[in-house]
Amino acid sequence: MSTGTLDVEALGAQLGRAWSERTPIPPLSESVNLSDIDDAYRVQQAFTRLRLAAGDRMVGRKIGLTSKAVQQQLGVDQPDFGNLWASRYFQGEAGQIEVPADLFLQPRVEGELAFLIGAPLRGPGVTVADVLAATEAVAYSLEIVDSRIENWRIKLADTVADNASFGGFCHGDWQPELLTRDLSTLNLTLSKNGQPAGTGSGAACLGNPALAVAWLVNTLARFDVSLEPGDLVMSGAWMPVVPAAQGDVFVLEGEGGSGALTLGFV
Repeated sequence: MSTGTLDVEALGAQLGRAWSERTPIPPLSESVNLSDIDDAYRVQQAFTRLRLAAGDRMVGRKIGLTSKAVQQQLGVDQPDFGNLWASRYFQGEAGQIEVPADLFLQPRVEGELAFLIGAPLRGPGVTVADVLAATEAVAYSLEIVDSRIENWRIKLADTVADNASFGGFCHGDWQPELLTRDLSTLNLTLSKNGQPAGTGSGAACLGNPALAVAWLVNTLARFDVSLEPGDLVMSGAWMPVVPAAQGDVFVLEGEGGSGALTLGFV
């Protein structure tokens, strides 16, 4: 469907109702033939305006579909981005975090790295070195991905419109010392209910999670948007996503058990 006939405000409102009422909708790629990615981002922007009008606050950006394994899981072939919302920023003490399972429709969990931006970043032309120089600290993190699209039956345009399938996020302690490491060599281990659920390295995230952030900044430049001090950025997954339900407990650990983060669905 062409931009001229696509009612992005109505589609944003449809996704907003699905978010609030926790009722999934058919894929927009089928119901209105949404396929153009620029149109999909316009729908995302319409949803963003509704969240802001409802009093929510943007705390940063998320990068999605950075892992080849996740791309293959979901049948897409490139990254995307969405917004991180304060209403879904979960925090706790000593890396112990609980979230209400009924807040989500069909949640899945993925392990990744969060970046705390300390200096402005504006594309195009931003490099990994630029990202590292502008980053104050990083932290091991868990993203709850969730889709307002029935049965995760998504194409790229569907997940872009749906705020890159954002559900919520949390992170462990900020570790500025990790910035001295080659982030592509960092390793993460995820367990679910005491059983191994996945492993991944930074190299699985577009080759380097800092490269994923550079991709984000350079892509945001198309929209005349930059990253600013205090922004949080979720790098995107290092491993396949894992389904979650009430009663599940996930534990993410860095190398040697560092930065342990526990997330329980209650």
